[in-house]
Amino acid sequence: MHLFTPFEVRDVTARNRVMVSPMCQYSCEAGDGLATDWHRVHLGSRAVGGAGIVMTEATAVTPRGRISPQDLGVWSDAHAEALAPVAGFVADHGAVPGIQLAHAGRKASTRRPADGGDPIHGDDGWRPVGPTAEPWPHDDPLETERLSVDEVDALVDRWAAAAERAVDAGFEVLEIHAAHGYLLHEFCSPVTNDREDRYGGDFENRTRLLREVATAIREAVPDGVALFVRVSATDWLPDRESWTVDDSARLAADLAPLGVDLVDVSAGGIHPDQQVPETGPHYQVPYAERVADGGLPVGAVGKVTTPEGADAVVRNGRADLAVVGREHLRDPYFAIRAAEELGHDPPVPRQYTRGFQ
Repeated sequence: MHLFTPFEVRDVTARNRVMVSPMCQYSCEAGDGLATDWHRVHLGSRAVGGAGIVMTEATAVTPRGRISPQDLGVWSDAHAEALAPVAGFVADHGAVPGIQLAHAGRKASTRRPADGGDPIHGDDGWRPVGPTAEPWPHDDPLETERLSVDEVDALVDRWAAAAERAVDAGFEVLEIHAAHGYLLHEFCSPVTNDREDRYGGDFENRTRLLREVATAIREAVPDGVALFVRVSATDWLPDRESWTVDDSARLAADLAPLGVDLVDVSAGGIHPDQQVPETGPHYQVPYAERVADGGLPVGAVGKVTTPEGADAVVRNGRADLAVVGREHLRDPYFAIRAAEELGHDPPVPRQYTRGFQ
């Protein structure tokens, strides 16, 4: 197996094992969450560039689930209609269209990074929600609303409805965002969840919401649609009770019988006190290897930036997908370049073939 071995899961076949990592673009008109020409060109160019799976940015399942006012959403049929041309273009150019379904939790209502990333107070913002009322520790934090059990249950339905819309729009891979300190991660981690009801306490209760979301989505969409989950393998908080790599492997084992097909393994984001290790090439790949012990295929992230490195991750059995983020911002044609450098036929669209003869 190597980087250009097709990846097959359910009714989905990706032409190679390069996945474009979900990366927020902050490019919707403020407040509406509707996909624009930017999303079609940005994601479409990575399909033209040869990637096997092209994943959208975090796409909010409710308006309050956006990180910023410019984030993508899929909470209505209008959002699905706006996304359909994006998914169609990606598929028409040989890649598998994927969408990440997300809720920002207590990290919502912030300005996009280009505008400083600070919390938005006043009429331009909104009140975040979380497993508790403890806000994200900004210098000037936003008041955060603790979700009731009924509200948590309602969110499960919102995720399932968003998944149905995404499939109707043409997406073939759905990814549940349970990483980086956003809502589902907040429920899983003891750092942010001290509830005493059925959604808090021990590991089983803290992971209950994620398992319910996965179950609801699997029941709502056709069997042939692939379902991924992105996790933060560790909170990077070794000096306190927190979410660990062992927890992530245990979670993977719990997700497998629910119809989850792959775990996309990242790390961190739950608290600004995190202790990030030395960030050399492939520094997070060992997390993916450990999570794979839970019995599911995994995707690996973390400075996977070269064709040789991406190929080694797959060829050496460390992960099933090489999930490439920032390098795809620098080079939309990463997969074509990788195929050429590694001696495979490059996945070139017919419109470009004369440039490769």
